[in-house]
Amino acid sequence: MPYCGAPPLPDSLWLRWNFDPILIVALALLAGVHLRRCPASRRTMAAGGWAITSLALISPLCALSVSLFAARVGQHMIMFLLGAPLVAAALPAARNSRWLWPATAAFTAFLWLWHMPAPYDATLHSDAIYWAMHTTLFFSAVLLWRELLPLGERPMGLVAAGTVASMQMAFLGAVLTLAGRPLFSWHYITTQAWGFTPLADQQLGGTLMWVPGGILFLWLALRTTAHVLRDREGFAV
Repeated sequence: MPYCGAPPLPDSLWLRWNFDPILIVALALLAGVHLRRCPASRRTMAAGGWAITSLALISPLCALSVSLFAARVGQHMIMFLLGAPLVAAALPAARNSRWLWPATAAFTAFLWLWHMPAPYDATLHSDAIYWAMHTTLFFSAVLLWRELLPLGERPMGLVAAGTVASMQMAFLGAVLTLAGRPLFSWHYITTQAWGFTPLADQQLGGTLMWVPGGILFLWLALRTTAHVLRDREGFAV
C-alpha cells in the first residue's frame, strides 16, 4: 500500500487528508526552529513557505498523487516553485557562490532520478523510498534557491545556473509530454476513474513541469540580467 493510501475515487477525495502524526510533528519542528532563528522581517516568508509545503503533503493532493502522475508532479511543483523559494529566502544568505553549481547539480540529479519509471514506481511500494524522494527533492530545491535568490558578487553565474536549472526541468517535462507511450506502470490502471488515459495523465504532468518551472527559473535569469545592466549603466554614468 502506498504511503498516501489506496487510489482515491473522485467522490471521496475531499476526505483524504493526510493526518500522519509523525509528518505533522516533523513539519512543525522544522518550521518552529526556522521561525525562531530567522530575523523577524523574514518570518512571514518562512511561515508561508512551510505552510505551502505542509499543505502539499497533508492535503488530499497526497492521495490524488497515488492515482495521477500529474498530481504528483503538481505536488512537486508546489513544493519546488512556491514552498522552497520562500523557505530559502528566509535563510541566511549564502556568503559566496561556491555551492551554486553543486546545488544545481544536486537538484537536477534528484529531479531526473525520481521522475524516471523505476525509482518513481518504487516510491509507491515503500514508505522509506517515498520519503527519500520528498526529502532529497525539497531540500535540494531549498539549497538551490538559497544560492540563486541573492544577487551576490557573481550575477552572471546566477544567470547561468538559473538557465541550466530551467532548461533541464523544461527538457524533462518535454520528454514526459512527448513520449509516445505511458512510462509509469503504476498508473496503467489508476487514471481511468479521473477521466484520463495513462498517456494523457503523463502528458499533463510533463506540461506542469515544462511550463511553470521554465517560466519561474527564466524569470530569475532575467531579473539577474536586469540587475547587471542597471549596475553597468550606473557605473557608466
